[in-house]
Amino acid sequence: MQAANHIVGDNFSVQANMMLNDKVWGVMAKAFESTQAPLAERMVAALEAAQNVGGDIRGKQSAAILVVRGKVTGNLWEDRLVDLRVEDHATPVKEIKRLLKVNRAYDHMNAGDLAIEHGNMDKAMEEYSAAEAMFPDNLEMKYWHAVTLVNNGGLDEALPMFKEVFSKDENWRTMTPRLIDNGLLVVTDDELKTIIAQ
Repeated sequence: MQAANHIVGDNFSVQANMMLNDKVWGVMAKAFESTQAPLAERMVAALEAAQNVGGDIRGKQSAAILVVRGKVTGNLWEDRLVDLRVEDHATPVKEIKRLLKVNRAYDHMNAGDLAIEHGNMDKAMEEYSAAEAMFPDNLEMKYWHAVTLVNNGGLDEALPMFKEVFSKDENWRTMTPRLIDNGLLVVTDDELKTIIAQ
């Protein structure tokens, strides 16, 4: 088959079959080797490079990334570090890159939740802020950032965030009082009223 080949590098390989031209596997290898980032991001860089020089002669449809832990724990949810797929999309590489960014943002959210469980509010704030910076339009990330601010004594700073979230989805306002009984939100009655009034 013309325009089909592979390159084996240092702890990686790239393969290409039914490509538009013979440039694809070379740029894939170069992009993978030159990208300074975690493995999944390096894989996306290789896919982007391939697409940018022509990609598959048949067009574009799907993309997938699977990264597993080097030493297995036996727990699938822990061993699959990144497991993303785009089954059918006009721009699958662009979409898988977006999904990877969302995935990374939720990694920060989960780390923030874990920090709260361990009573480390500073770490939680750092992680929630990182998540929100990566995915600023996500209401859940903004909401939990606001909750953590309140629990850290930052009510005034949190109020505009609550206001924005509540204005876009009333369900978050409805949920807020429910956080009191399980200790996820630690406020006085007056503070809760102030939050709900946003």
